[in-house]
Amino acid sequence: MSGAAATGVELSAHLERDGFTLDVELAVADGEVVAVLGPNGAGKSTLLGVLSGLLRPDSGRLRVAGRTLLDTATGEFVPAHRRGVGLLAQEPLLFPHLSALANVAFGPRAHGVPRGAAEERAGGLLADVGVTELAARRPAQLSGGQQQRVALARALAPRPGLLLLDEPLAALDVDATPAMRTLLRRVIADAKQTALLVTHDALDALVLADRVIVLDRGRIVEQGPAREVLARPRSAFSARIAGLDLVPGTVDGAGLRTADGVELHGHAVEVERGEAAVAVFPPSAVSVHATRPEGSPRNVFRVRVAALEPRGETVRLRATAPAGGPEWVDGLAADVTPTAVADLAIEPGHELWFAVKATEVAVHGRHA
Repeated sequence: MSGAAATGVELSAHLERDGFTLDVELAVADGEVVAVLGPNGAGKSTLLGVLSGLLRPDSGRLRVAGRTLLDTATGEFVPAHRRGVGLLAQEPLLFPHLSALANVAFGPRAHGVPRGAAEERAGGLLADVGVTELAARRPAQLSGGQQQRVALARALAPRPGLLLLDEPLAALDVDATPAMRTLLRRVIADAKQTALLVTHDALDALVLADRVIVLDRGRIVEQGPAREVLARPRSAFSARIAGLDLVPGTVDGAGLRTADGVELHGHAVEVERGEAAVAVFPPSAVSVHATRPEGSPRNVFRVRVAALEPRGETVRLRATAPAGGPEWVDGLAADVTPTAVADLAIEPGHELWFAVKATEVAVHGRHA
């Protein structure tokens, strides 16, 4: 499959509607995946509307894959159906009267690709998303996960300069979500597809995105590499959703090996040995000890306490690396009771041991 043209996306937009103001400037490099996070009402849907052509800003400019799609200074405005911008939304929105193959071939056909070539491209994409055997079925004959796979193929079929992913996993059941997340990561990476992902899920951002931007009240308030933003959140919203501990590395058996050679035991989620990955576990799964714990198989890290954050009935301990310790320890967190804080006399600067059972650690592939 062909990727996007080598110019990425450049957007500057100012829009005022019903008391809400969107004022953003962003750039997405060719082949880059950027996750957009933010609370309800932050402007995520408005941003997608501007990019897709469904909303015309009061002032601004948009270039995608070398084409100017919007320039209010010159009056240029390319309508949605001619933009070369693809969309994968929460709901598949497939044409009910068309087969899976015909749904995927529809976009290329609408852009003038001959039927035979369009169906050949559609067949290749259905193979890429793992549903070749379902090509002749109509949407009503497919499960929700199967429909979303076909919808992904359809979004990629016209070879868009930009793919908009609007919470594409939100409507899937818990069993279908991990497989679809892995599929999205692989297919988008293989296509070198430039994409913007709107999500409320920190794991989606970690697995799928190179970079994260956080919107609040129509403005970008935080941005940077996905792991950096979620490990060291600087906005209230990113702090709330970054309720996960995460350690980067590569898949090693069922677990993960960090860049400095430390092994973390866990359960791998549809990944292969040597693949770039992140080990993820909740702070509530971390136990805290004054001395190195022994006993059942665990992952054990020596840490220095950076901060104590009261959270109602618990206290969140924020860790940093002790002298000579690995950088990946920075930002790890553990939730403990106030009694535990008192019993261990925990204060900032103290060195402790964090431990987490292998059964609590999930290893997911991540966007390389």
